[in-house]
Amino acid sequence: MVGSADQWHGKSRPRGAAGGFRDVFAAVDLGTNNCRLLIARPSQDGFRVIDAFSRIVRLGEGLSANGRLSEAAIIRTIDALKVCAKKMTRRGVTDARAVATEACRRARNCDVFVERVKEETGVKLEIISNSEEANLGLYGCTPLLAAQRPFAIIFDIGGGSTEVSWLKVRRNGARNGGHNGSTPWVEPEVLDWCSLPLGVVTLSEHYGGREITNGTYEAMIDEVMEALAPFEAEHRLAPRIADGAVQMLGTSGTVTTLSGINKKLPRYDRARVDGSHLERGTIERLCRDIAAMSYDERAGHPCIGVERADLVVAGCAILEAICRTWPVGQLRVADRGLREGILFGLIRHKRAHRRSGGLARQAAANQAL
Repeated sequence: MVGSADQWHGKSRPRGAAGGFRDVFAAVDLGTNNCRLLIARPSQDGFRVIDAFSRIVRLGEGLSANGRLSEAAIIRTIDALKVCAKKMTRRGVTDARAVATEACRRARNCDVFVERVKEETGVKLEIISNSEEANLGLYGCTPLLAAQRPFAIIFDIGGGSTEVSWLKVRRNGARNGGHNGSTPWVEPEVLDWCSLPLGVVTLSEHYGGREITNGTYEAMIDEVMEALAPFEAEHRLAPRIADGAVQMLGTSGTVTTLSGINKKLPRYDRARVDGSHLERGTIERLCRDIAAMSYDERAGHPCIGVERADLVVAGCAILEAICRTWPVGQLRVADRGLREGILFGLIRHKRAHRRSGGLARQAAANQAL
């Protein structure tokens, strides 16, 4: 659902200096582990972010055990969404979309939660399907795909699930406003996708997330590889990978964390991580180093921290399983995805609406002649 600002906070829209409306778009992504917000204004080649927010809320904590969102998780999440609502009001958002994913899809008390969110924050949550989640994430990551390789694997390691998309990549002329003004623009075609009910929260709750033995770590990898095997058997990606025809792109806290660690960043820096590359050997080394750390060592690391210390090893296991199943030599890292896909969709919807309105006005004028 594409909504106006009036639909989520009841405030009037801000007027620009010339008396017209200035478009400000907002995207909220409520996942199993994180609550994220992006606020942006449209630009010639996409949009310019003017505000952002991210908080680990662990909405899905305990969900696998009882099938319900806990009261503590609901309170944490509502507190984060109140921050989102205040930011949207302060920035004068004109069009917004707030989506919820795996935790809400699975929870028996999701309807009650969504109603509480609306009453207490004004944010109208929309629970989207696995397929729409994958498509929005793909749309948001498209600018990082290279036109030189005809196929791509894109994956998103979430809190409650992992989405994998298998794409055909086509050239679509030259994109203005790219890195050098003439970057080839690509148009991906989704050949198939799968959603595994395995994410960093679900695996951590099953295997434990604090002190993890090498045997436990290997068991996590094996479980994920077993879940990926039917997709590989159906589509036979491996031969195309061997021919050098496949690129791989990953979007999740796991891959961005590994990139930050590899760059030895004193603290996480999105500008240095988004669009970076990790070689397969580097991924394996970093994952093994993280899995061998104690909980306290992970908590004290500037690119991991306390909030991810009990989840990051599960993320490494999922990533290693993906890389073993599909040994593409290099992974491109994306600190972008679903929120960016939502923003692109909102902007496209607004522009199409204005074009149709302009055509209708022109048609009426022609009839009056």
